Amino acid sequence: MRKGETEAYLDFAAVRAAPLYRSACLLASGDTHLAEDLVQETLGRMFVVWGRMAKVGNPAAYAQTVLVRAFLTHQRRRSSKERPSAVLPDSAARGGDDATLRVTLLDALGRLAPKDRAVLVLRYWEDRSIEETAAALHSTPGAIRTRTVRALARLRADLGGSLAELIAR
Repeated sequence: MRKGETEAYLDFAAVRAAPLYRSACLLASGDTHLAEDLVQETLGRMFVVWGRMAKVGNPAAYAQTVLVRAFLTHQRRRSSKERPSAVLPDSAARGGDDATLRVTLLDALGRLAPKDRAVLVLRYWEDRSIEETAAALHSTPGAIRTRTVRALARLRADLGGSLAELIAR
């Protein structure tokens, strides 16, 4: 890689690291260590293909796609199901109602299947269209619509009245 390309990559990585990390945290259901690993893997893969980025119209969208695929690959591994602790630390709940709502939503997202979680993050957090989400996940728009409806129904059923109670506060 030439010096100019390396500098362009470093600028890209500096700008996109924080948005990638936020998306990775949602995908990983609040597991910040896994989110950091996913971002690191994404940026590493982007570095390898950076010389060919001129062919890709939108490197930021490409990076998001790489992040989602890295997450789904991680979820397929048997060892990815290990969790160090089932109880959330008390310090996360001290931030007030907003923090409690955030922890509740992250916990509910964590109970969804990895592909359902990826669809919801891409559709509602990344604000992607159905077609963009389908392209990122190598699926059809119809399958994404169906998965979105079912994932939202599971999320609503899982949260039940607890979400309404948290929002009303």
